[in-house]
Amino acid sequence: MPAFDDSDFGVNTPVAPVKTNGSTDEANNGSYKESLSIPGDGNGTTSIEVPATRSSISDASAYMHNLSLSPSMRDRRGSRNSFGASLPIPRSKRQSRLSSVHYAEDGKPSRPGMPPIQPTRDILAAQMQDLSGEKVKAAKDMAFVFDIDGVLVHGDRLIPEGKRVLEILNGDNELGIRIPHIFLTNGSGKVETQRVAQLSKILHNPISTEQFIQSHTPMRALAEYYKTVLVVGGEGYKCREVAEEYGFQDIVVPNDIIAWDPTIAPYRVFTEEERKTSRPRDFSKHKIDAIMVFSDSRDYATDMQIIMDLLQSEDGHFGTRAKDPVSQRIPIYFSQGDLLCPTEHPFPRMSQGAFRIGLEAMYKALTGVDLERVVYGKPELATYKYADEVITSWMDTIHNEEKLPKNVYMIGDNPASDIIGGNMYGWNTCLVRTGVYQGEGNDKENPASFGVFVNVLAAVQTAIQKELGKEFRFNFDESINPVLNSNGVSAVE
Repeated sequence: MPAFDDSDFGVNTPVAPVKTNGSTDEANNGSYKESLSIPGDGNGTTSIEVPATRSSISDASAYMHNLSLSPSMRDRRGSRNSFGASLPIPRSKRQSRLSSVHYAEDGKPSRPGMPPIQPTRDILAAQMQDLSGEKVKAAKDMAFVFDIDGVLVHGDRLIPEGKRVLEILNGDNELGIRIPHIFLTNGSGKVETQRVAQLSKILHNPISTEQFIQSHTPMRALAEYYKTVLVVGGEGYKCREVAEEYGFQDIVVPNDIIAWDPTIAPYRVFTEEERKTSRPRDFSKHKIDAIMVFSDSRDYATDMQIIMDLLQSEDGHFGTRAKDPVSQRIPIYFSQGDLLCPTEHPFPRMSQGAFRIGLEAMYKALTGVDLERVVYGKPELATYKYADEVITSWMDTIHNEEKLPKNVYMIGDNPASDIIGGNMYGWNTCLVRTGVYQGEGNDKENPASFGVFVNVLAAVQTAIQKELGKEFRFNFDESINPVLNSNGVSAVE
């Protein structure tokens, strides 16, 4: 995997070393005028701090028209209570080691004191792999990283080729081998177990949480740094559930604040049912340490109003106004930056990036300064570093080999996130025409390095044939006895 230099991304801030796949990427040494301090002393944490590939200072001017700007704008130092130029990600927990040949599940026939009886198909696959050493080695030295929406599904609707792709990678190929693959999506808003169960049902293939990354999955690392957080976005209280799952201690959602003081959002109709399920308190006596936008806002007006109140407050106290809109501002994190996302609608819909841009423009119009914020998700470097951890862990799970495959293929539908991120990280990138991208030929701004494909199946088959040979077959023939040749004579002396 190629090393990254801060100059590649316009980042100029020293960060802690990042440990990935047994190696250490040393951060640049030295001190910078723009460097930002990190909350806490950093001792005993289980997170990795990765340099940001995008500037933490927003530039809303490109999206603003005739908004009134203060004529007295001046250069200000960055906020001292935000990560800014580094993004913490969790260290992936290595899972228990399992053989690449799966034994029978509980309830199958077994022999007391002896290993479980293997299904016939697994025995044949193991024999086939023993006789195809070079192909097996190549299959274990490649991995696929899939975007989900626009590649495998449209909302809750299956893209048919997505089902066949997972069947091939889960062993329906001439070797009967599981080819490593993970899922990397800017989707969000649900606990990983719920989203994985939903996808498994839609795709008719088993998916494990161990191979699944949502945009906010790496943000679990932030629970080590902030106690009381405002969590925004998603349906109902699902993002509160996500934050609880990640280990955040004190979680506040917009409804809690409206239940305490309805005048904060004067145009919001707050139902009695919402009031019953909220958790109000006197927020004038409680400090909000940080804002986490986990998913798309379902109520722009209310969410923006509450966020703006906090961003302009004095160190996260409602009912106050900061004397300096920068140094006393609490940090805000977004789980991803996509402007558009594919859905079941014929045209892509606005996503979290649109909400962020509106917030940035509003903040600059009101304060005269650009908003400092941190954005996770693709194409952010931290997300790809975390993907390395997950791929390595998944390799250990399915093949008992804790290593990062050499040839990684990113398959996505969005040139501005999937493709640019994969290109910057040195992956082979495949652009499909089943989602955001509908252009002719390759994308001119962010071309896919491996090519453009009509769908995900075409991309996967082409990649596998490149690594394993043009004649590689995409089905497992259970009628073949690998130790016999075509004449029925033993092929093994």
